[in-house]
Amino acid sequence: MRFLFFIAVLSLFFSCKAKQTQQIVEKSTISNKIPKDSIILLDDKVINYYASLITKEDLKKHLIKLTSPEFEGRRTGDNGQKLAAKYIVDYYKQEDIPPAFEKTGNYLQNIPKDFMQGRANNDSENVLAFIYGTEKPEEIVVISAHYDHLGKGKKGEYYPGADDDGSGTAALLEIAQSFQTAVIEGEGPKRSILFLNLTGEEEGLFGSKYYASHPVFPLKNTVVDLNIDMVGRIDKRHKNGNYVYLIGADKISKELLYLSEAVNQKYTQLNLDYKYNDEKDPNRFYYRSDHYNFAKNGIPIIFYFNGTHQDYHKPTDTEDKINYDALQRRAQLIFHTAWQIANKKERLKIDD
Repeated sequence: MRFLFFIAVLSLFFSCKAKQTQQIVEKSTISNKIPKDSIILLDDKVINYYASLITKEDLKKHLIKLTSPEFEGRRTGDNGQKLAAKYIVDYYKQEDIPPAFEKTGNYLQNIPKDFMQGRANNDSENVLAFIYGTEKPEEIVVISAHYDHLGKGKKGEYYPGADDDGSGTAALLEIAQSFQTAVIEGEGPKRSILFLNLTGEEEGLFGSKYYASHPVFPLKNTVVDLNIDMVGRIDKRHKNGNYVYLIGADKISKELLYLSEAVNQKYTQLNLDYKYNDEKDPNRFYYRSDHYNFAKNGIPIIFYFNGTHQDYHKPTDTEDKINYDALQRRAQLIFHTAWQIANKKERLKIDD
């Protein structure tokens, strides 16, 4: 999750290491009851099958690789980040998930070093995979996660970034694989889906900022961004992993909020915690991950987040501390939500 940006604007945005409390989990302050007849979910028997393809074993394989010393903490522009990009590309190729750049067969969107304002030593790359919709291919559902992290410290220690954001990257890869399996079996989504693996988040949301200013697909055709950033741990406010924080779901499209809650109620039954969605919350998380560069362009978003913990932005954010039960269920919630949005009859409605 982005950190450096807030050093520059500390008077407005508090540090992400704000004190956490042992409060009892709060009920949603946004919508305690899903409005009757406002949301109609697809009653498709295949949905649970494709969601079940997201397994703890596969998530773990990705995280072990992404957090390995070989990738040197995945700092933007450095060799470890480029090795991580190659790993992601190779996985998409292995699973026959097509690149977004169809004409060239390229998965990489290059970001010049100069765009990142001196915070990277070299150019860097977003990784984009794409599934064409069967009925409304011009409408794009974006699912995003950043794969960069902090690299190495002054003493040579590396920052594995297992939760931040190896967890989101692993979830995104498995969600993509589930959708591609559906395509192969003749159950592909009606709308297109862009699997957007972003770089430069830790240095200032540069990967998403570059995509928003150089979109591969028109932003006006982008239906939603479901952004996954830190979904593999349990914070101090919760006793188990049966929760996820949702941020921003109500900001641009109330329909998105209601659909999200209906999906969760039907399929995953997680506690949807809206603590950090409060405009008065000093952490200001809504502005601190890649979804924000979509939101400020009027695109509905949901930011999925497990909260911070004592290993945040430390070399101790390691793979062995990931709660794979929680990661799997959160990834499945995101898959279910994306499936419904991609296949619903009408595009998500923007609030007046």
